[in-house]
Amino acid sequence: MGSSNVKLKILMCTSEAVPYAKTGGLADAVSALALALAGRGHQVRIAMPRYYGINRENLTKLEGAMGVPMGGGEQWSAVYTTALGETPGGPAKRTKNPVQVYFIDHEGFFGREGIYGNSFEPDFLDNPRRFAFFCRACFQLCRKIDWYPDVVHAHDWPAALVPVFLKYGERRGISSETGSFANTVSILTIHNLGYQGIYGKDNFSFTSLGWDVFYQAGFDDWNMMNLLKGGINCADKINTVSPNYARETLTPTHGFRLDGTLRYRGNDYSGILNGIDTATWNPRSDRCLPAPYSADDMTGKAKAKEALQRIFGLPEDPAVPVIGMICRLTEQKGIGELFGPAYGSAWSICRDMNLQFVFLGSGEAWAEQEIRSLSSRLPNFKAHIGYSEEISHLIEGGADFFLMPSRYEPCGLNQMYSLVYGTLPIVRNTGGLADTVQNYNQHTGEGTGFMFDHLSPSSIYDTVGWAVWAWYNRKSDIETMRIRGMKKNFSWNKSALEYQNLYKSALKQQPPGCFAVL
Repeated sequence: MGSSNVKLKILMCTSEAVPYAKTGGLADAVSALALALAGRGHQVRIAMPRYYGINRENLTKLEGAMGVPMGGGEQWSAVYTTALGETPGGPAKRTKNPVQVYFIDHEGFFGREGIYGNSFEPDFLDNPRRFAFFCRACFQLCRKIDWYPDVVHAHDWPAALVPVFLKYGERRGISSETGSFANTVSILTIHNLGYQGIYGKDNFSFTSLGWDVFYQAGFDDWNMMNLLKGGINCADKINTVSPNYARETLTPTHGFRLDGTLRYRGNDYSGILNGIDTATWNPRSDRCLPAPYSADDMTGKAKAKEALQRIFGLPEDPAVPVIGMICRLTEQKGIGELFGPAYGSAWSICRDMNLQFVFLGSGEAWAEQEIRSLSSRLPNFKAHIGYSEEISHLIEGGADFFLMPSRYEPCGLNQMYSLVYGTLPIVRNTGGLADTVQNYNQHTGEGTGFMFDHLSPSSIYDTVGWAVWAWYNRKSDIETMRIRGMKKNFSWNKSALEYQNLYKSALKQQPPGCFAVL
């Protein structure tokens, strides 16, 4: 597998992929990476559940039911398929080597509203069984379509049992005339270590794995079952979505109690920065903007700013800097320090500084309520609670600065969108934000954004104030930084090459021995 010309068969196992199901950046990353790898000539396929919201009418059903051995019996499901890029509303197909997507259809587990939960049940009680079934079904799918991958690539805790099933059963399975999983390797990508899939260990029996595996694979977590921990212990290679976040997760501060496990697997653990979809996020061709623009001609950015101010009901003044923000209102995003009633810095920022502030997003009820209150009391703060793809593009194109005061950020996408749109990020020095944004040096003019270290209301206030000071006093630096950011290359092609090398590194190693049989 040492030759760069070797083409691999890769199965992506995921709970989300755009345009079919999405709650966050995981869905974007999986589809974009799959397309980029296919563009390099690899044969890539995606397996995911068919949730209630995925319309069967847009899919093709494979003949015959598929049995999945689980819980001492057998669960039956159907399989549907389509090519990524051929589904209405999906990403444009950018490769002659199509990525086939397979949907595991099980009404009992996936025929309901929500992916991991809903408004009535935020975290489905049967999630460990739902996703244990999905992980085992990925191997049955390969048998059904008579296609055996070189690499199974599992994404986050819902797919973390894939490396476990491979190590403790599938590699020991009986070979068929067409192939087996004897030489298949597993990769586990951690998109956010804060979500680990921790449930009661009474659910483990449903996997049909022996209790010796529960302890050998390291599932035990304070007498609970930790799915991600088991996957980390069993995968041949583990990675996360930025080099700096990989380093951070080896520490107690950012390791969410798995830092010791990750340090133990340190030789097989790395960080690969996510890319962005440069076909969708490109100011030269973005149809959500009133006019295209580039680093050579920024006229269209001025028009985007004017349209942004108009849509949010703000004075259309090109001289006033606009701060944009798009985020889920969760603790991870630093919303307490920014919007916390009586102590968050958003009120003081808008009261004390000559700027405009626009917000797009939703999440925790208290934060939504506070943002609505700020919008009604402050003439220069306006918000849209909810989400709009068109408005999100307009914020990236029309804002002058983009605020991301994240407590932690595994990779982050919006700061990269901002850079290529000539919008300067104001970010905390953490995770992928530190890998992608260079702090402004007012003495040399170097940098692509503004950064702070300690998360607090005063640090957010001071850093926004610093950016606004530069806007009014160092306008030439602002323009130079914009151009510098727009010339950055964040395409998935670079990331896909790093994943390709990770796959081949795993394939060079002798697969670890198996200690149990399903």
